Amino acid sequence: MNIALDSCLFNISVIICFTSSRNFPDRTMTRQVQLLVLLLWFSLTRGQVTYSIPEEMAKGSFVGSIANDLDLDLKRLKSGKARIFTADAPEYIELNREKGVLLIKERIDRDALCRQTTPCALHFQIILENPMEFYSVAVEITDINDNPPVFKKTEMKFEISELAQNGAKFTLERAIDPDVGINGLHSYSLKPSDNFVLSLQSQTGSIKKVEMVLQKPLDREKQKQFTLVLTAMDGGVPQMSGTMQIHVIVLDANDNAPVCSQSVFKTSVAENSPKGTTVATVSAYDADEGSNGEITYTITNNADEDADLFEINGNDGVLKLVGDIDYETMRAHEIEVQVTDHGGHSDSCKVIVDVLDANDNKPVINIMSKLREVSESSLLGTVIAMINAADPDSGENGKVHCSINDHVPFTLKSTSANFFSLVTDSDLDRERESAYNISVSCADEGEPSLSSSVTLSLQISDVNDNAPVFQRSSYEASVIENNTPGLSIFTINARDADWNQNARVSYILEDSLVNGVHVSSYVSVSADSGIISAICAFDYEQIKKVEFHVKAQDGGSPPLSSNVSVKILIRDQNDNAPQVLYPVQTSSSQVAEIVPRSAEVGYLVTKVVAVDVDSGQNAWLSYKLQKATDRALFEVGLQNGEIRTVRQVTDKDAVKQKLTVVVEDNGQPSRSATVNINVAVADSFPEEFTDFTHEKDYNDDITFYLILALAVVSFLFIVSIIAILSVKCYRWRRERMFYKSGANLPVIPYYPPLYADAGGTGTLQPVYNYEVYRTTDSRKTDLKYDQPSSNSIISLDTSGIHTLSQAQRKGPTTGQSDSQQKPPNTDWRFTQNQRPGPSGAAATPEVAMGTGPWPNPPTEAEQLQALMAAANEVSEATNTLGPGTMGLSTRYSPQFTLQHVPDYRQNVYIPGSTATLTAGGQQIQPLPPQQALPPPQTPDGQGEPPKAQTPACKKKSTKKEKK
Repeated sequence: MNIALDSCLFNISVIICFTSSRNFPDRTMTRQVQLLVLLLWFSLTRGQVTYSIPEEMAKGSFVGSIANDLDLDLKRLKSGKARIFTADAPEYIELNREKGVLLIKERIDRDALCRQTTPCALHFQIILENPMEFYSVAVEITDINDNPPVFKKTEMKFEISELAQNGAKFTLERAIDPDVGINGLHSYSLKPSDNFVLSLQSQTGSIKKVEMVLQKPLDREKQKQFTLVLTAMDGGVPQMSGTMQIHVIVLDANDNAPVCSQSVFKTSVAENSPKGTTVATVSAYDADEGSNGEITYTITNNADEDADLFEINGNDGVLKLVGDIDYETMRAHEIEVQVTDHGGHSDSCKVIVDVLDANDNKPVINIMSKLREVSESSLLGTVIAMINAADPDSGENGKVHCSINDHVPFTLKSTSANFFSLVTDSDLDRERESAYNISVSCADEGEPSLSSSVTLSLQISDVNDNAPVFQRSSYEASVIENNTPGLSIFTINARDADWNQNARVSYILEDSLVNGVHVSSYVSVSADSGIISAICAFDYEQIKKVEFHVKAQDGGSPPLSSNVSVKILIRDQNDNAPQVLYPVQTSSSQVAEIVPRSAEVGYLVTKVVAVDVDSGQNAWLSYKLQKATDRALFEVGLQNGEIRTVRQVTDKDAVKQKLTVVVEDNGQPSRSATVNINVAVADSFPEEFTDFTHEKDYNDDITFYLILALAVVSFLFIVSIIAILSVKCYRWRRERMFYKSGANLPVIPYYPPLYADAGGTGTLQPVYNYEVYRTTDSRKTDLKYDQPSSNSIISLDTSGIHTLSQAQRKGPTTGQSDSQQKPPNTDWRFTQNQRPGPSGAAATPEVAMGTGPWPNPPTEAEQLQALMAAANEVSEATNTLGPGTMGLSTRYSPQFTLQHVPDYRQNVYIPGSTATLTAGGQQIQPLPPQQALPPPQTPDGQGEPPKAQTPACKKKSTKKEKK
């Protein structure tokens, strides 16, 4: 900003400034008009504050309370980092944010700052941030009388002819006073005033012509020379003055003075014109002849800058340019030219040189304030930077337009003349673009146009607006059972498009239940790496798969998350050996199977029933005959375990036959179990069979174990009898109470346990009870029907609809006698799908017998049921031991139904007979997976609920405890 031309910064042209001095002779009135225009412009400017201070104030002097005048809080000045922005240097004013006042920063010399221009003012802006604001401030610098009037020359000489007429004028040098207004040059005085008087002539502009006028003829003979003193005085208080001596030498006979052809010469020159350019030619004439008529041209300006810019030829009056002329420094120059003849007569004229502007200045871009970083969640219209762009040229050359580079989400808005705001005009996304280099270009409208640019770097700060994303929609892995606890199974991975803390992903295992157990008991997830590890060793027989969810959560605030489902499949391992369910091996006695000597080839002696709790090929069982007294007499089915005769029994065959069968699974490595079977070849039971249990050489300790096993079985038998009697007594009391109360008691339905094959292979329904009688004298099997339980007093209606009285009214089924023995049913033969074999084995039309899929292994409860049945059989055989039967007659009471026959999951084979029982097409009730034994009966006839499932990670040694 050019302060020397401040009076024209408010859209007032230089011509108006000069015209004001011509229209208003009084300088004071001219300054008042200019000050009025200045105040009017200030009132139209938003946030404009104006102060007035005198020049030459000391550093730190108070200028004004900007906080009060702008109605700003001191806290706002501090938080907004208030500061002063000015394009000028040096800065004369400083801002004290603590007190909210403006202070003098540098001493201000108004005369050097503005010269003769009035009013003289400093313009700057107060910049605030967060949010960005600015206010314009103007400080007017008033003049003080600190400079006296000064003459450039200390003396002047004049040679005046004695013939000079009264009224002859002699131009004197004008005094210069840097002060303005009342403190400027005010008056002149000339002493002594005997022959000359002082005359002041007003000219164009504010300059007055000082002339010395002859009022009394000179007489060289009386006085050859005079010495006069010219005094210039200002109007300040105290008044200051300057002097110059004038020496007058009286000459003879030159009575005509030179005269300029015109008082004012006007011309113009373009700025940056080369040196030597002719600006104007000043012309004058003298009526004298000879040497008295020769005229000399000189420049009498006292301004140093004009003397350095122009020179005039003393002979012909040609005015040339000798310096660099700049429109922005001064737009017009006034040059005083004096014409003098050799007689000392002179005249003067003025040359006004207007400087023409040229587009020689690029726009100047000043960054008033800017942000280094902006959040990607910033609203539209957020101010990024405030820019000031100015061109010191004038007219079209000084009009500036600014723009930014394309394809950026920002735009420039013009807030006022030469002030621009860079704001956002679309959404920011750090994940798409993390930083911008914004190029701001400003160009003027000159010919040719000049431009300048500046680049702003802006970083986009991250906001947590992206949730973690898994690489897959779901994960699935497998692990073999009996793994090492802490084993790393696999790794999940999620990515977050955000940055730094917002992209830091943590993995969290979501709580859920697997088989009633918290999933955290099975697996764990590393929060940092996402590695899923096994907490415990898995048991395929307890749990087949583990399904859960993992949450990926970032570190933002608030955090964002996403879930993924994970499935871990447990693979089976051959860790269980086959278990023989029948025949049951006991230490107290061994039951012999009887084969009559009349048995045909293929006679079914017995069947080995075994199960393997593993799955797949690990549970595929094969049967082999390891040892035999006569290997040519018997063979074992490879897959079904049936022991059959391979030839006709002869009298030469030994009565006692001992077989050892090996049951082996198909795992790698395979596991096996052995079972010993005693077979008696005779039409009747010989007494020598009693020493079957003594054939092997047992050590002394085996006797103790046999006695201990017998005691345990006896104890269990007695406990069972007591429990049965207690139940019978309870039911008898309930019936008595029922009869006495007249059938008004509430119905308490009894639901007997419906034992069934969990594998669905088919057994007889428990609604029929059978009694099996076998003696040593008979090869026949007597099969006796009990009446169906549907006709019993105790109802089997599982729906609980039938009452006790309704069951009694139905009565027994006619046509059937409890004691009448029915002939064997020819349909009791095994069907192709019901032949004895491994538990649950079945053939389908597509799969041949012996090659079909192997069954699911029985549960521990089913195995325990079979062992308990064997214990009851041994106990009852012991109690009925006599000379006739040797304890081999087994009675299956109604409490021990055909479901308790050792081959309880297959079709029933009756030893000593060629007849077998099938399910007869009756509907088999499926057994609940977790219950194989009948629940204990409570007093109200209801079974206790099953106990909770053992967690999968418990040791499997509990399954292998001694029975």
